[in-house]
Amino acid sequence: MTEPTRDKSAADEHLIVVEEEDIQNAFFPEDLVAFVLFWAMGCIVFLQFFTRYVLNDSVAWTEEIARYLLMWVTFVGSAVAMRRRVHISVEVLLNFLPPGIVRVANVVIDAVTLGFVGLLCWYSITIYERMKIQKMTVIDWPMSYVYAGVGLGCFLLLYRTVQMVFANARRGWRPDPARQGLIID
Repeated sequence: MTEPTRDKSAADEHLIVVEEEDIQNAFFPEDLVAFVLFWAMGCIVFLQFFTRYVLNDSVAWTEEIARYLLMWVTFVGSAVAMRRRVHISVEVLLNFLPPGIVRVANVVIDAVTLGFVGLLCWYSITIYERMKIQKMTVIDWPMSYVYAGVGLGCFLLLYRTVQMVFANARRGWRPDPARQGLIID
């Protein structure tokens, strides 16, 4: 018995076919950076575990590098959280206030957030410059490499914060209708 022949369409050539036009796969560079850093840290921690408990001869640099990668993942991950708007916040008071006051409160919250992230960027540059003379403990590299990753995360966070503030301003600091009732992203 033979199968009937089908015309090969463009959809047959792809592994994943999106049938809904609203769904889009988007690429965000901070997601890729956080993903690579996280798995690099995971591999280094596994190497540390394996060499310490299986080989009884720990590799010296693994603990220090894993600690620094955790710092990088934390700051780059904060940019991911800002883009997805999943940073922790207290919104219960805003649910009980009149809409006019909520809009004013949202302006103040955005201004404070933007100012705080701007200060993070400023201090990350300052720390980067000051740490050029200090060396890592095990590897003879400057500590400014470590703080460069922190600065990268801070500037990615600033970029996403500015995007969020502009999006809120376009809506007039009214609640985002697409995010109403959303508990988990």
